[in-house]
Amino acid sequence: MPTDSQYILESISQGCVMLTDDEFFIDRLVKYFGNGRIRWHVEFRGHRIELTTGQIKKQPTFRRKMLEQAGVLPPERTGANYRRWALDLRKNATELPWRDRPVDVGFAIDRLTSHGDGRWTVEYQGKAIKFTTTKLRRQVSFRKRMLAKAKVLPPQLDPVAYRKWVDWLIQNATEAAPQAGGALVTEKSWLDDLPELAGWQNEAPLQETN
Repeated sequence: MPTDSQYILESISQGCVMLTDDEFFIDRLVKYFGNGRIRWHVEFRGHRIELTTGQIKKQPTFRRKMLEQAGVLPPERTGANYRRWALDLRKNATELPWRDRPVDVGFAIDRLTSHGDGRWTVEYQGKAIKFTTTKLRRQVSFRKRMLAKAKVLPPQLDPVAYRKWVDWLIQNATEAAPQAGGALVTEKSWLDDLPELAGWQNEAPLQETN
C-alpha cells in the first residue's frame, strides 16, 4: 500500500485537481465529542470527510483524505505554516455531541443538472430531486426537500458557506439535453409532483444560523 506522499505524487502525475490557497476554503470543521472519543468532520463543497486529530495534524494524510473523498488536492504548505493552519482550524471548529452518529454524515451530491429557466435536478444516490433556483438557494428549503425525497438531512452550513457551496454547484452543473417541442414549465408546475410538501409553508421552519 503506498504511503500518503506516494499516493499524492502518483495522483499528481495522473492529473488530479490541485487547488491553490485562493481556491481551497473549508466550509466548516465539526468537532464531535462523546463516548470518550473526539471525531472531526471536514465539510467541503457538500462533502463530509471524517478524520482523527492525528490525521488533521499530518499534512500528507489530510491531503490524501481530501483527495480520496472530495476529489481535490489541497495546496501544500510549509511545515510550520500547516501546523498553524491546522491549529486555527481546530480552534474554530463547531462542537456538537455525537449522539451515536450524525444523520447527515457522508452527504455528497452526485450531480446538479440545469434544465434552463431556473429549473434544476439534484442527483443523489440514484434519486433525482427537482428544484427551482429559489428553492435551491434557500438552505431551509433545500434541506427539507432532500429529507422528504431522499431521506437524508444535509449538514447545516453557515449562510455564507451555503451560498458559496450553491454557487460552486451551479458553476459546475451539467446541462440537460434539450427536449423537442417541450412547453415552458413554470416554477409551480415544476414542483407539482411534490404534494407531500404542500403543508410545509405552514410549519415552523428549520432554523438557519444567521
